[in-house]
Amino acid sequence: MTGLFNEVFLSALLFGAVTAAIPLLLAGLGEQISEKAGVLNIGIEGMMLAGAYLGFVGAFYSGSLWLGFLTGAAGGGAVALVMALLCVRIGLNQIVIGIALTLGLEGLTALLHHFQFSRSYPRLPAADATVIPLLSKIPVIGPAFFQHHLIVYLAVALVFGMAYVYRRTQLGLNLQAAGDKPAALDVAGIDVVRTRTVAVLTTGALAGLGGAYLADVGAGLFIPFITNGAGFLGIVLAMLARGRPIWVLFGALLFGVCLSLTTAMQVAGINIPTDIIQMLPFLAVMIMLVLFGRRASLPAALGIPYERGAR
Repeated sequence: MTGLFNEVFLSALLFGAVTAAIPLLLAGLGEQISEKAGVLNIGIEGMMLAGAYLGFVGAFYSGSLWLGFLTGAAGGGAVALVMALLCVRIGLNQIVIGIALTLGLEGLTALLHHFQFSRSYPRLPAADATVIPLLSKIPVIGPAFFQHHLIVYLAVALVFGMAYVYRRTQLGLNLQAAGDKPAALDVAGIDVVRTRTVAVLTTGALAGLGGAYLADVGAGLFIPFITNGAGFLGIVLAMLARGRPIWVLFGALLFGVCLSLTTAMQVAGINIPTDIIQMLPFLAVMIMLVLFGRRASLPAALGIPYERGAR
């Protein structure tokens, strides 16, 4: 144990934490947009699965990771379109539809993968890393944080971009109003249904992108149920972040460390039961909910369908 936590091990642990955090970050940011607009998107796990499968297929047949990311985002957006039609336009129960979409996509992606690849699990080549000069030379931190695929840096930049949109733009105010006081937004002449629809579609695209990253970069292959609850962790992150994207980033990194530590402890052969090791990320979720769940502020109209013209 004393020699285990050396520089190489810590760099690998943090590198794995970042890799595991990016799908959670994208899912959490997407869910945050949806919740701000008043839509509780329980189906985000299914959107991530659709993105993971289509992202892998797109990258596998085209040989381009970027095309895989595009098809993954499109897949997540397609699932989100179904939710937008059923929940935002028609006004059906958001929780029921979200669970149905997740269960449906779990079965559908597993069936499509079996039909297409049978029992084989083809792998993608390792993703190219974008090395940040000078910063990548810092001991421990450099290899862990500054030697990743370009999509990682874009995901982190998205955090600050969304923070700016929420605080400084009319679009951010519209999203906030759609979740807190949709009737007031309607009176102001802004289409609440359209605002929520765009928010849900954006959520789906980000969740699909997170799933595509998980399959194409994180794992290098697709297996059924590859997300393993990542979408639900994204929902928890969005709820605890209180509308602040930077908190989603920190939370994703925390859960990423737990996921990476799970793998590291197994590889190191530490004599702890496997079930306890795999429980670490979800134990962290429960601790976070106990510590901060009561203070989480959610939009007043979250989960409540809105009928245009209603007061």
